[in-house]
Amino acid sequence: MVSVPRLVIAAPASGSGKTTVTAGLMAAFAERGLDVSPHKVGPDYIDPGYHALAISSAASSDASGAGRSRTGGARPGRNLDAYLCGPDRIAPLFLHGAAGCDLALVEGVMGLFDGAAGQGELASTAHVAKLLRAPVVLVVDASSQSRSVAALVHGFASWDPGVRVAGVILNKVASDRHEAMLREALEGCGVPVFGALRRTRAVRAPSRHLGLVPVAERHAEAVDSAAALAARVREGCDLDGLLALARSAPPLSGRPWDPEEEIHRAMAAVPGAGGPGDDAGGRGHRAARPVVAVAGGAAFTFSYAEHAELLTAAGARVVPFDPLRDERLPEGTGGLVIGGGFPEVYAPELSANEPLRTAVAGLAASGAPIAAECAGLLYLAHSLDGQPMCGVLAAKARMSERLTLGYREAVAVSDTSLAAAGTRVRGHEFHRTTIVPGAGPEPAWGLVHPERRTEGFAQGDVHASYLHVHWASVPGAAARFVNRCASPAG
Repeated sequence: MVSVPRLVIAAPASGSGKTTVTAGLMAAFAERGLDVSPHKVGPDYIDPGYHALAISSAASSDASGAGRSRTGGARPGRNLDAYLCGPDRIAPLFLHGAAGCDLALVEGVMGLFDGAAGQGELASTAHVAKLLRAPVVLVVDASSQSRSVAALVHGFASWDPGVRVAGVILNKVASDRHEAMLREALEGCGVPVFGALRRTRAVRAPSRHLGLVPVAERHAEAVDSAAALAARVREGCDLDGLLALARSAPPLSGRPWDPEEEIHRAMAAVPGAGGPGDDAGGRGHRAARPVVAVAGGAAFTFSYAEHAELLTAAGARVVPFDPLRDERLPEGTGGLVIGGGFPEVYAPELSANEPLRTAVAGLAASGAPIAAECAGLLYLAHSLDGQPMCGVLAAKARMSERLTLGYREAVAVSDTSLAAAGTRVRGHEFHRTTIVPGAGPEPAWGLVHPERRTEGFAQGDVHASYLHVHWASVPGAAARFVNRCASPAG
């Protein structure tokens, strides 16, 4: 049994202010010297970036340094997605990410009870809160109501007895009088008010076609916003009361998720696969800590922290690089991972870096494994909005008016660097671009739900697709990828 003080920050609906309130709470508690562990329900990549920034910037202002994690570094924002990873992995992943913390804060997704379409509570904030046995604090947009807030809160608190709605933070409150009316209405509701925050435009994060602009693109401004959020929360919220509520959460049973155990279990499931670094499934090499280059920077901000941990556990040396700035791949690159992001925003700059585009094309031609998701798929294409890209794939990509969004179930059509043919996965699509053709002669995936179609490209040892997959649900992908890497050159 493990005791972790924890809260889930939820809302009745999207747009209520969950992200700003959660980031403000994280910053305010980190300023107090607490080691805060940030988490996000769902597949969202952007909000965890704001969480990590809020904590790290607040911790750096704490002269004692106590706001740093017990390992001495900043904690990454982590996702808890019961659809992508399965309900049984939620508590272990949480315990892994929150190990040694003073307080874990989990931001919800959409409305409290909104989950995967047509699948009941699966992957909803309420589902994750129950799996974590965590108290829920409801962030309510009070901007257009007074006494009605009591009916709303009562309804959410009583809807599912398995969900402990233990507090409310009133957001977008107009005035002292408005706050008094709201508090009076909630007095008989049985759900305490832990804060009231005034309306403000000063700390709003800018948005564009896929949601908030990532932290990596507005770091200095985001640091200022985090400080303003912390001040706003300190003034308007009962931090002592919230911390006491978090400490009331019961112990969690089970063991933390362990990337090394996951890798060894995945390898043991494949007859003759050997262990990390062996040549099973590879190209005749024994790869002694091969270098896996991982794209980052402002154009490629979408990644799950567990991916790098699994690659490392599988025997790789993970080296980040920035396709906007670096003109060559890291020394000795034996494999390349290019995750999601916004290459469409940076298409001219990515195109202008011809030396790196040439290096990526050369790596693909050498037979080295490349795993590309969404933004990575676009970067490997012949062109993006008319701008030359790496030319690894005979396909052209462009911006689209249509948003493609949702969970997917898929099966690997071909043997690739990530999966053997027939491997079933759950993933997520989130893009406003299109690529023609949408699938190569050998597709990466066959989507089986909610629609049936082939998707992506399996070309040599290149696996390129729009589908985002959380490798914690398929740790064999990381083991397979590392074992197919070439031995480091030089």
